[in-house]
Amino acid sequence: MTDPQQERILSDVAAYYAAKLDAHGTTSQGVDWNGAESHQLRHRQFLRLVDHSQSESIIDLGCGFGDFLGFLRSAGHRGHFRGYDIAPSMVEAARKLHGEGDDRCWHVGASPDTTADFAIASGIFNVKGDVEDEIWLSYIRETLDVLARAGRKGFGFNVLSLSSDPDRRRPNLYYADPPEMLGYCLSRYGRSVALLQDYGLYEFTVLVRHPEVKV
Repeated sequence: MTDPQQERILSDVAAYYAAKLDAHGTTSQGVDWNGAESHQLRHRQFLRLVDHSQSESIIDLGCGFGDFLGFLRSAGHRGHFRGYDIAPSMVEAARKLHGEGDDRCWHVGASPDTTADFAIASGIFNVKGDVEDEIWLSYIRETLDVLARAGRKGFGFNVLSLSSDPDRRRPNLYYADPPEMLGYCLSRYGRSVALLQDYGLYEFTVLVRHPEVKV
């Protein structure tokens, strides 16, 4: 992907989510989810990746207003949390809601400038607008490499599924093929890959552990 293409994608996505936040505030709809229940259900899928130690550090790429931090803390997780988002208004909202301190910080950006035990991306691959599917898939794969570098022990992400009902799909959203995505991650990141699509939403979650890590 050329830099102008990526810049356009990031600019359009940032504007889209900034508008959602402006319209709905710090709610699930403010990060373009249907409601709080499904929002929490998405969060829970990542616990399988991060719940082996309550002190592991987390990078949340596309953190929005920081709802995943609140979820982790309520689940007993106490590790350092670093949130990144390309929409400055989201980062500002996260700081107002959650503050900053020794165990949390917030940054505007599309690529972490440090590493953590695990890196998470929830919802950032869904809204493609009018970008062609092939270009969007290239953007996804580049971002997966970013996550793979950022998470020393592994990473996780979710994406809308082609297994969803065709009449429910929207043209501005991207739907991935689960077996194809699984195969790509297995070939690129090693055999410790899990695909979850049994939690009742029109999406799937992929969890990747780096091969040298055993837990």
